[in-house]
Amino acid sequence: MDLASIIGVVGGIVLIVISIATSGDVMGFINIPSVVVVMGGTVAATLVAYPLPKFLEIISITKKAFQSKSSDLNIVIDGINELANKARKEGLLSLEEASENINDDFMKKGIMLVVDGTDPELVKNLLETELDFISERHGSGQGLFEAMGAYAPAFGMIGTLIGLINMLATLDNPDTIGPSMAIALITTFYGSLLANLVFLPLAKKLKIKSDEEILEKQIILEGLLSIQAGENPRIIGEKLKAFIPPSKRRQELSGDVAANLREGEA
Repeated sequence: MDLASIIGVVGGIVLIVISIATSGDVMGFINIPSVVVVMGGTVAATLVAYPLPKFLEIISITKKAFQSKSSDLNIVIDGINELANKARKEGLLSLEEASENINDDFMKKGIMLVVDGTDPELVKNLLETELDFISERHGSGQGLFEAMGAYAPAFGMIGTLIGLINMLATLDNPDTIGPSMAIALITTFYGSLLANLVFLPLAKKLKIKSDEEILEKQIILEGLLSIQAGENPRIIGEKLKAFIPPSKRRQELSGDVAANLREGEA
């Protein structure tokens, strides 16, 4: 689980509740009709904007935002170096056997294209096209939450307008003006809270996770093209390190990977 997302949402709610409790009545901020207007209106508007099958994916999309699945790019580079050494010593055809132990479908597809002797430019175009579609699918999930983040405050304002209209209809009774005004403003509170603590932050988190995945696949793409071109494994490793911030780079490879590199250069 992504602790940052959980801590952020829960912490934000707790801080708001504490702020309300220290200056007023928490129960005064609970109003079911306001919740219905904001949540119901947000869902309805999102259904108008998105096809039903896409909207029903919201549960799986939300799970991705709360999942902690960040890979170590140094390990990815180590794996590509192992493939580069194997290809250098045994030929490109040996990578077909190595691909059987790889779980990443993108890398496996790239390896098979290389093994089949596909033209490097075509390999690059095919994998870049797949990257584009992955990015587009991720962007669709982000857009869903961004849309809900835009609709929630709007329906909060609609709920406020409904409350104000009802209040103006009972101006002959001054005792109802204060409570009616409070209830009218609660819907704006709900809309702003949902948008700025849930929907928009989740959209941002999904974008960050998408960028991380795309970067990993770009490293794989560049590595496979370098292997196909027959480049030195050490040069491939140094080239791929350029994708990683200096503070996160592992300067020395260890274990079997380092041994393989030394054997390949012998």
